[in-house]
Amino acid sequence: MNLTSFWQSHKATWAELDRLLEHFQKRPRQVGAAEIDRLTLLYKKTSAHLAYIRTYHPHDEITQYLNQLVSRAHNTAYRQQSNSMGQLSHFFWVHLFSLVNKRIWFIGLAGLLFVIGGISGFAAVMVDPLNLYYVLPEGMAAHIDPSRLGAGHDAINSPIMSTAIMINNIKVAFLAFISGITLGLVPVYLMLYNGLLVGALAAVYAQADSSYAFWAYILPHGVIELTAIFIAGGAGLHMGYRLLVPGIYHRKYQFLQAAKESAQLLLGTLPMFVIAGIIEGYITPSSFSLEAKYSVAALTLLALVGWYLYGFYRQRQRS
Repeated sequence: MNLTSFWQSHKATWAELDRLLEHFQKRPRQVGAAEIDRLTLLYKKTSAHLAYIRTYHPHDEITQYLNQLVSRAHNTAYRQQSNSMGQLSHFFWVHLFSLVNKRIWFIGLAGLLFVIGGISGFAAVMVDPLNLYYVLPEGMAAHIDPSRLGAGHDAINSPIMSTAIMINNIKVAFLAFISGITLGLVPVYLMLYNGLLVGALAAVYAQADSSYAFWAYILPHGVIELTAIFIAGGAGLHMGYRLLVPGIYHRKYQFLQAAKESAQLLLGTLPMFVIAGIIEGYITPSSFSLEAKYSVAALTLLALVGWYLYGFYRQRQRS
């Protein structure tokens, strides 16, 4: 192939690579997974072109141009790969949002199951307070004294109950993910039971006219903690769904893809549990007013909504 034909055949590829490199340099925060994949493909193609033309026309201007282009692509590609903070930022601000948005219906279903369980637990204890002992774990129920509920902070800030709720929620999140292999049956049970637990506790405090204090105890860490549980539950439900409804692809392939994405979703919830644990350890048992604790809950909710809206905005910009 002569130089003119070679240039005409591949100049579009080189021009696209050049434009993509400019995009990486000028707007690195707007780079998504699709752009990185495209850069990798164009880099490989252009490297092959350079190898060819170096062999037959080592001193031509096109050889020099391609050498510079491939060098720029190499530096850009490996700089992106070696920038661990950039990858971490991309995971939480771009990739995690994409996964959550993709699985939003399953996450919503997990939340709905929790609400159904909560209403059921609340109704059961309101009808008969003794049902509390059928709903709560034995050790937890034994430390709840309805006669002390009017005591305010002293009654609500029980380290035993606080620890039990946090451990239970983390366990539920991991089990909801892992048990997706049970065709989604165990995640359904876990969402319902966790809601049943919270609903039963809410009924106990409601009967003692301490609902306002109870939710001030639950919500500051609960907003983030329950959101993480819903995400993990949605991941488990999706895995089960893909086992039942594989679609056009092989069942094993669909399940492995779902498991990979679900594992990434679960990984994304770990910082949420850390933040919830800090709030539960320092703000929930503090002497702050109940209104201040409600304010913390509102701030955590605004932060989660803001993260989602920001991710949605960035996605719209890239499209």
